[in-house]
Amino acid sequence: MSTYVYMVRHGDSPKIGNERTRGLTQKGQLDAQEVTDILKGEKIDAVVSSPYLRSILTVEKLAKQIGKEVFVYEDLKEKVFSSADYRISDKELIPLLEKSFLDPNFALAGGESNADCQRRTIVVFIQLLEKFKGKSIVIGSHGAVMTLMMGYFNSTYNLNFLLSTSKPDIYRMEFSEQELVDVDRLWV
Repeated sequence: MSTYVYMVRHGDSPKIGNERTRGLTQKGQLDAQEVTDILKGEKIDAVVSSPYLRSILTVEKLAKQIGKEVFVYEDLKEKVFSSADYRISDKELIPLLEKSFLDPNFALAGGESNADCQRRTIVVFIQLLEKFKGKSIVIGSHGAVMTLMMGYFNSTYNLNFLLSTSKPDIYRMEFSEQELVDVDRLWV
């Protein structure tokens, strides 16, 4: 009996603003509807999300469409890159990601390492696998966190994978117990 986890990277969000409260751009809102259209035919048993608004908004329409609520898990939040609560620019972010994936224990002052972020998020992920064993769940997530959770089960989900993803993006992960059996990209 397989368990399916649909990892949904959030849609496009404004380039400025608070990390926790940034919503979606108009494109992000349209893409959230497409996420709903792609996943509404799947038999989804639960919808969970990071507490960050952009992730919630990306899966919220789906939850309403299938008559579910979005369960928010604080520990699914995006990796804490620094002590600042605003978005790091792409110019700053790419070198930071490169360092983080080369050295999983690297972190800026006030930030968290990839190793720490993966430990934090995988606890929730494993709990969800157990709670929804044999069922299907959607996780509204972020690029780095999604990659680190997927990378826990298969090391090919690394920086190159992260840089190849889009906003939004959808990956269906199939598990037998806690063993990753297959991954399919559903976003086109």
